[in-house]
Parts: sequence; C-alpha cells; structure tokens
Amino acid sequence: MPLSAVTALQALRDTGRVRAGQRVLVIGAAGGAGTFAVQLGKALGAHVTGVCSTTKTDLVRALGTDEVLDCTREDYADGSRRFDLVVDTAGNAPLARLRRALTRRGTLVLDGEEGGGRWFGGTDRVLRALLLSPFVGQRLCGLISAERGEDLESLKELIEAGGVTPVVDRAYRLSELPEAIRYLRESGARGKVVVTM
Repeated sequence: MPLSAVTALQALRDTGRVRAGQRVLVIGAAGGAGTFAVQLGKALGAHVTGVCSTTKTDLVRALGTDEVLDCTREDYADGSRRFDLVVDTAGNAPLARLRRALTRRGTLVLDGEEGGGRWFGGTDRVLRALLLSPFVGQRLCGLISAERGEDLESLKELIEAGGVTPVVDRAYRLSELPEAIRYLRESGARGKVVVTM
C-alpha cells in the first residue's frame, strides 16, 4: 500500500489531475501500481481502459475496467481511441507511441522506467518527456511519488469501503525470498508478491 497504491493515487489525482468522465488508459494494468490505478480511476469517476497481456485480461476486467486491451493483439496507439490521461506503469513504450494515444490536450504520466541507460540509468524517457512538454499541447510528466499520511488515510478509507482491493498474486515466507524474486523476474506477477515475516 505505501508504495504501489500511493503511486497510483498520485499519478491519477495529483500529477494526472483526472476528473470524473475523463477517459483514462492504464498501461501495465495487471501490475502492482496498475491494479491500483485501474480501481482508483474508477473510484474517481473516470472511464478506464486497462492494457495487459492475454493471461491477465480476466484479472483486469474483474478490477472494474470499462475496457480491456490485450497488448499482444491490440494496439492502444493505433489512432482509433484517444485518452485524456495515459498512465504508463510498464515503462517501455516510446514517447511518440504514447503521445498517439492522447487527446490533443491530454496528459501522460510516466511511472517507472525499464532498462537503464549508461548516462541516465533509465530516466532518459522521463527527461525527454519533460524537455518536450513545453513545445507540444500535451502535458508529459514523470512521477516521483512521496509517502504522505493523508494519501494513506484516503486509501485506507477506500479499502474499508470496498472501493479498492489490493491484488496479491502470491505470498512467500522470508526464508523463501530467493524463490519470490525468481518468480517476479520470470512470471510477470499479477498484482503484488508479498513476503511475510
């Protein structure tokens, strides 16, 4: 909760400035932050489309998305749909592709970066977005989330009210930590993997 759910909340509410009725695309909708972003987007009144792989479409649909796109079969950036807010939790799509999914005045929130550059350690896409943003009509933002007590309190209330449910793929004992890490690397977990102490 303190990391993934807060990250999703801040991506949507604070950085993305989502409003009721807006169209939101969550890329990586079956991951740790993505499962929260889908549910929080719905709780904030948005029309939410989730992007995930074939084996995870049922999970993303069960989270309450209005639409699910299978990334192995459908292209969210083919021009047939436009979104007011795109939250990329997967971290590997080029900026030009992400911008094609936005409306003319849409907002892109980059949460996470896969890979790593020699000079920028994986932050080069966020830096390019920040440099490009002043010259285009779209807002292109990186996200640096911060743990804040008021966000945790808001999330606690949503969970207790049944509006948000944490998704736990598997739980491991602390003594099984190497196996848990191996599972994360090899499987593409659905939601979070938990280590109990």
